[in-house]
Amino acid sequence: MDLKKMLGMKKKQEIPEQITDFAEIPEIVENKDHVKVVIEKLDSYVDTDRIVRKAKSGSIVIAKIKDLKEKNMDELKNSINKIKTSAAMFKGDVVGVSDEWLVITPPTVEIKRGE
Repeated sequence: MDLKKMLGMKKKQEIPEQITDFAEIPEIVENKDHVKVVIEKLDSYVDTDRIVRKAKSGSIVIAKIKDLKEKNMDELKNSINKIKTSAAMFKGDVVGVSDEWLVITPPTVEIKRGE
């Protein structure tokens, strides 16, 4: 009697040939738009145009207002009013962070305020 039959071993199965032809699947890369965060300094009323232009172009602008606050409070108020008006026109958003920073966002970014 055959020893392999007694042990319940089966005959060696044929191994199929390895596949050598293959098709490369292209990698799908999603085009994610990046949002830039720009740190600016608001030293005078003249700087408001530059800050508004960057926010309008799609960047989040974090503007330091501390120095102007210490120099000239009236100029700071006028600058903030101009930034708020401009942001409202292009549907952006403005929020103050502490007494030193102002955050201006483009329309694509929403600022969640505590409720």
